[in-house]
Amino acid sequence: MSRKYYSGLGLALLALAFLLVSMLNNLLFSGVRFDLTENKLYTLSEGSREIVANIQEPINLYFFFSDKASEDLTSLRAYANRVRELLEEYQKISDGRIRLTVVDPEPFSDAEDRAGAFGLQGIPVNNAGDEVYFGLAASNALDDQESIPFFQPSKEEFLEYDISKLIQNLSVTSKPKVGLLSSMKIQGDINMTTFQTTPAWVIADQLGQVFDLQNIEPTADSLPADLDVLVIVHPKNLPESLLFAIDQFALSGGRVMVFVDPMAEADRVQSMPGMPPGGAGASDFPLLTAWGIALSQEGMLADAGYGLTVGGRGGQPVRHLGIVGVQADGFKQDDVVLANLETINMSTAGIIELLADRTTDVETLIHSSAYAQPVDAVRFQMLNDPADLQRDFKPTGITYPLAVRITGRADTAYPDGPPEPLSASSEDNGESQALSAPAVTSTEDLNVIVVADTDMLTDRLWVQVQDFFGQRIASPWANNGDFVVNAVDNLTGSGALISIRSRGRFSRPFDVVQELRREAEAAYQDSADELQAQLNETEQRLTELQGAADENSLLSLSPEQEAELVRFQEEKLRIRRELRDVRHRLDSDIETLGTTLRFLNIALMPVLFSLALMVIAYLRMAGRNGRE
Repeated sequence: MSRKYYSGLGLALLALAFLLVSMLNNLLFSGVRFDLTENKLYTLSEGSREIVANIQEPINLYFFFSDKASEDLTSLRAYANRVRELLEEYQKISDGRIRLTVVDPEPFSDAEDRAGAFGLQGIPVNNAGDEVYFGLAASNALDDQESIPFFQPSKEEFLEYDISKLIQNLSVTSKPKVGLLSSMKIQGDINMTTFQTTPAWVIADQLGQVFDLQNIEPTADSLPADLDVLVIVHPKNLPESLLFAIDQFALSGGRVMVFVDPMAEADRVQSMPGMPPGGAGASDFPLLTAWGIALSQEGMLADAGYGLTVGGRGGQPVRHLGIVGVQADGFKQDDVVLANLETINMSTAGIIELLADRTTDVETLIHSSAYAQPVDAVRFQMLNDPADLQRDFKPTGITYPLAVRITGRADTAYPDGPPEPLSASSEDNGESQALSAPAVTSTEDLNVIVVADTDMLTDRLWVQVQDFFGQRIASPWANNGDFVVNAVDNLTGSGALISIRSRGRFSRPFDVVQELRREAEAAYQDSADELQAQLNETEQRLTELQGAADENSLLSLSPEQEAELVRFQEEKLRIRRELRDVRHRLDSDIETLGTTLRFLNIALMPVLFSLALMVIAYLRMAGRNGRE
């Protein structure tokens, strides 16, 4: 009895000790986590931590996910769990400044109405009309709202960027101020012949909807003092004082996006035939050299890989090597600016050359296909038939940079100080960047995007505009506008937001399985094709014989013909059986791999672990016996 008593008391004490240890673990080590994933999927980057640390007022996050309606969507539920855990990580590091609420918007509930009010999208999942909500809504103390309508699994690499951007937008109450400096009338003009106003380009309207767009005349001496981003389009003959102001703006942490062009077709003052680059139709922006790049003097881009089809001489369709539609394989897709874009159209684009003595880091965002060649600008200027570009065209096999991001260390283009003489107006204007201020000679944090084409901004290359009862309706058919807005939006973000690059995917592909499938298909496809050809030939011969049998009846067929008919029927069955076996063998290697993995996980590893424990126990017992 005493033995049973002590045994029961020992079990009770053991259970009590387990509870105490669990409570102490939750109390003392609740914040301790180990992220063992390859790309640190569950660890927030330093940029996200900086954004959260700068939150001044509480932010409410509402994570909407339809739990019941997604019961059969296993992969979506796994991704939703990943999103929820990442949001919980934001909440943990915020010291109470981020409040997370998880909401299941069941059909016809107040939660579903609330999701719709936030602008979240419900995706139908069955014929019964059930919808799955999978999005994020947020609000701050001023009742400003931001939302991610639906977390698209295809954008998983940019999940952290999207969430951090949403939080930063709620931390800043005013629209970012973007300056637009252009030698062309992008924001509309007055036709002096008809005295009618010409509408603004659609790209200007889109930028104006998202940002506080400030127009800067190309004859100005300085820049507004509170710009977040400066967009420069086709700079020509800019005053030295303005160039100096742009130089100082970029070196002082300002973000810049520049569109240059060796032959801007949209420019009102076109180059004269035969005029080389640098003439009236070419951009002129000397600061590019200080940033480590230049427009190539070898010529303009001709690209047979991305060339678009246009109407040629006599109305016949012809591929225009100078008007290109760059596809996704020409994008740096792990950059958030170009994520999920499909086509960007350009016309008579230049080629960006990287200077050997640069101190900056240059990343190519958009490049040509390998079927491209530099062509002298004179050929484009005097071109009458697009088919003429294909004469003597010899692709070099090189992909040419068309848009780049420049970062890192850069020195001023004015090492001797501001240009002289200074404009009196710029010295007296308190709203402008003073040129008499001490010059910034260098920076370690340059951030500039340069695009070697200005015509991509024109409506004709990416959007169709229609008048609908006095309103202009724009229907884009390329992603030019998305690219520009994404780029400016990225540049308006803080350095912390820009530093958040794409992360890895939560759902990892089975690379070994995919490689086995490719090898199996390569090994068996030849035999499958041969058998399929034999089957087609046999079926054709069999059809001919059966047709003859129907016309003449079996009684009129000779014994040899009957035997041939039977032989072809048997041959057809044999070939179909072999073809079926070949198709089964396509997956045999994958099934073998799966069986091996199951054996390793279910049988071998537990056996090895048990043997290791037995060896350790034996060694301990042997050591104890030796000491006794």
